[in-house]
Amino acid sequence: MKTFIKVIEIWIPDQERTQLEFGSGLYGAFTEFKAASTQQTFAYDEGLPGKAWAQGHPIVLTRFEHSYFKRIDEAQKAGLTCGIAIPIFAGEFLLAVVVFLCGDDEENVCAIEVWCNDTLKGDALSVMDGYYGALEPFEQISRKMSLAKGDGIPGMVWKTGMPMLVEDISKISGSTRSIDAQAAGITTGLGIPIINHHGKVYIMTFLSAKAAPIAKRIQIWIPDPLGKQLICQQGYSKNSNNLAEIFETTTVRKGEGALGRVWLTGLPVISGSQVREYNPELSDLSSMLAIPVIEQASLKAIVTFLF
Repeated sequence: MKTFIKVIEIWIPDQERTQLEFGSGLYGAFTEFKAASTQQTFAYDEGLPGKAWAQGHPIVLTRFEHSYFKRIDEAQKAGLTCGIAIPIFAGEFLLAVVVFLCGDDEENVCAIEVWCNDTLKGDALSVMDGYYGALEPFEQISRKMSLAKGDGIPGMVWKTGMPMLVEDISKISGSTRSIDAQAAGITTGLGIPIINHHGKVYIMTFLSAKAAPIAKRIQIWIPDPLGKQLICQQGYSKNSNNLAEIFETTTVRKGEGALGRVWLTGLPVISGSQVREYNPELSDLSSMLAIPVIEQASLKAIVTFLF
């Protein structure tokens, strides 16, 4: 099964915290691009990870040619054409930058967007940037749209301040964009709040079709009311829609396994050997990315992408 995300990287501050160095990555068959990447470093405001650090919000780079991207030749050789960088902050201090690299594929029905609140439009959300692949009509509609708090996936994430997973976009009642998304072939949506240290709200949305999903499985974990353990709040799988039920009896303590390490450190994690540690139902998976959602230096949720 294809997923439209081809490469995932985590870049972390070095010991002096003045530049970013390679933390970990998922490269699949892109071994040459991996070899060109693992020894790279990025200064503040340099390259895609450094730009996300300096600007303090997610960035979508839809073209590598004639851009600040540092590995243009290697990316073109690998067929990678666009990148998304998500900085993870605790207050004003950067913890890490997660980078997604994608390749154009006419078969992929997908979009990755960054929404931002705009006080000039009555504090509504609008698309700051996005990657839409071949979905040009949907892109035109989305870039002209303003969403109020509670409207659609971006608006609901803004209203709750929590990540949101929607398995069937047709069931979003009252959304001004749901019909357009269905017409474009989009079935599944994920929204993640990214709040930078200036207090401005940014919402990441990942939209995809069943044939080429964001990942094989997606989960949203949250601390329980006592803050003692993580519980699975939502789960999605292309092959099984009862993922949350599979995990409803699974809990994770701080520092325990890959998810517990994210909670303990606030750092995103790419895990290979520990993917199956929580449940034998994960036997078809080989790797996992776990991204923390942090607000006011506290963990609100962990979003996992399983491949």
